[in-house]
Amino acid sequence: MQLIADLQIHSKYSRATSPQMNIHTLGKFAETKGLNLLGTGDFTHPKHLEDLKSSLKEIENSQLFTDNKTKTIFMLTSEVSLIYYVNGVSKKIHNMIFAPSFEIVDQINEKLGRYGNLSADGRPILTNITCPEFTELMVSVSKDTFIIPAHIWTPWFSVFGSKSGFDSVEECFQDQTKHIFAIETGLSSDPSMNWRISSLDEFALVSNSDAHSPWPWRLGREANVFEMETPTYGRIFGAIKNKDKEKFLYTIECDPNYGKYHLDGHRDCNIAFEPEETKKLSGICPRCKQKLTIGVLSRVEQLADRPAGFVPEGAIPFKTLLPLYEIISHVTGVNALYSKKVTEEHDKIISRFGTELDVLMNVPGDELTKVTHEKIANAIIKSRNGGLKFKPGYDGVYGVPLFEGVAETQKSGQKDLGEFTK
Repeated sequence: MQLIADLQIHSKYSRATSPQMNIHTLGKFAETKGLNLLGTGDFTHPKHLEDLKSSLKEIENSQLFTDNKTKTIFMLTSEVSLIYYVNGVSKKIHNMIFAPSFEIVDQINEKLGRYGNLSADGRPILTNITCPEFTELMVSVSKDTFIIPAHIWTPWFSVFGSKSGFDSVEECFQDQTKHIFAIETGLSSDPSMNWRISSLDEFALVSNSDAHSPWPWRLGREANVFEMETPTYGRIFGAIKNKDKEKFLYTIECDPNYGKYHLDGHRDCNIAFEPEETKKLSGICPRCKQKLTIGVLSRVEQLADRPAGFVPEGAIPFKTLLPLYEIISHVTGVNALYSKKVTEEHDKIISRFGTELDVLMNVPGDELTKVTHEKIANAIIKSRNGGLKFKPGYDGVYGVPLFEGVAETQKSGQKDLGEFTK
């Protein structure tokens, strides 16, 4: 059985999330996307946990769950934000938590409730507890509670973040690094960037969407692909921990340039720089004279001890894709948020071929042109083959894919989708 898994999402109880982020809606859109394993997200939130307990039943002897309304399998997951000080310097680190049962979740929540208000946010802020202390606490609940540092390069809230992070996993987790066997690459980096840092070789690299809405252009935009006859919680994490290439096949990535923090920059001044340019500017915005937000590429360059293109022995491979909705939107120039015309074209293609991920990874180009405009079909194939170029993202601004004949800066309504689909 092939599992395509997005293990990092949020619920409607997290800030800036869709009210549609509930288990049944997530299960439905996971099927549309082509995912068959989802994290529940936010099990630390009392109301969401109540929803989970009423909606999910364990699949026999698997420590995985079903909602009995969709084919989607669920794993109990959450994310927390640790804010603490080291030698007077503020550290802000996001970590994912994975649990095998509701009994373990209840114990986790009882302990974490001592460090923050779990009802305040689906991704609660915990204070006065460091990453080593947090990890030790979670493992004390159960040896089958797993911690994976989230989106490890994001400037503001991550292990390597330029604003509040560390320079190594070991510096962050200290003696508890022995319990950390995987790290999440995040939208603004991919495995090839992480492979440049030899100290990361011991960790498996996982990729997830961190979705705040259930729509297919957010859910599963990054994911992990496994192969196992009978999936269980233990077997999935065994495959990750051992970097078992027969069971952990590859990750699905967006191009890092698409991420919101790839380059250095200053959003308010609409300005971005490559690492070398930032060095010449001493990290200062030339327009407002404030500090630039140092992005992921610069941090990788600072810590890298290998050249670009290096591939460690035994590395899990990856595929780079762009969500179908984004492809249609940018090719046609109809890029209003959630455009009805783009959605109709998106849904038409998926209804013909089954799932979005199958469209993006497998459907031949000549079959695509029977259903959609040739320009859209060609863009799908180009994305599949890693041929897309981007105007890179920076300081919270998403990158923009660049298609031949399409303006770099697009306004809603510049082109009518009809001219591409007649």
